[in-house]
Amino acid sequence: MSAALNCNICFIGGGNMAQALIGGLISRGLPATRITVSDPIEKVRALLAEKEINVTGENSAAIQDADIVVLAVKPQVLAQVLQPLKGLVNNKLIISIVAGAEIATLSALLGTERIVRVMPNTPALVQTGAHGLYANASVETSDRELASQVLASTGLTIWVDSEAQIDAVTAVSGSGPAYFFYMMESMIRAGKNLGLDEKVATALTLQTALGAAQMAITSSNTPAELRKNVTSPNGTTQAALEVFDRAQISQNIQAALAAAQKRSQELAQELSESSKSSV
Repeated sequence: MSAALNCNICFIGGGNMAQALIGGLISRGLPATRITVSDPIEKVRALLAEKEINVTGENSAAIQDADIVVLAVKPQVLAQVLQPLKGLVNNKLIISIVAGAEIATLSALLGTERIVRVMPNTPALVQTGAHGLYANASVETSDRELASQVLASTGLTIWVDSEAQIDAVTAVSGSGPAYFFYMMESMIRAGKNLGLDEKVATALTLQTALGAAQMAITSSNTPAELRKNVTSPNGTTQAALEVFDRAQISQNIQAALAAAQKRSQELAQELSESSKSSV
């Protein structure tokens, strides 16, 4: 983390994910005075200013002294935000957490290839994120390390070998929290139907989800082996899993993630075409 702690970091956009990264960086020792955030919303700027973070509504001013620029804007305003910065970021590392924004699109808008693309996920808000990162061959090892340090402040960082794999990351971890929330919702509802108070069903479900994840993370066994270990022959768990199998839950999950990947690809194409038409 030492290299990143010596950098000035600018965030274009000060929304939830940017604030999560900022909080993680400060907790790792980056002085708030080394962080600048540009955001058009006065309330966002005021909130960040209370933490001694430099704030502005002018993107070009924000990036002036930055070593690293984190793009954290909504995809629909990407071209509008980046076009005025073209030619101003050539000596800076760009880290983009903009959903669907391919490196070619960002490079065309900014005029630089020193770009790392990141697919984060919302558990970064509680420092347990899972981030997929990709950079092309023009990005040096030192820049990759800097990007890893910035993202590692809020969770796990995984580099993928091709930009196409970012769509798979989106399907697995980017959208993944919603899948687990969906499962939690269903288990809580089932618990209520079985006679449990809603608070009891919720507490049991959430703690079970946390415990299962922690076991999977810390165990030397695979999730499949852990499942087998808690499934006694002809027991209650087997009865439940047989219902899952009859409903082809595993196949449906695989189909769902394939649909998410396809939609990620479509959104990237739509954003690319929209950005080209704006140039």
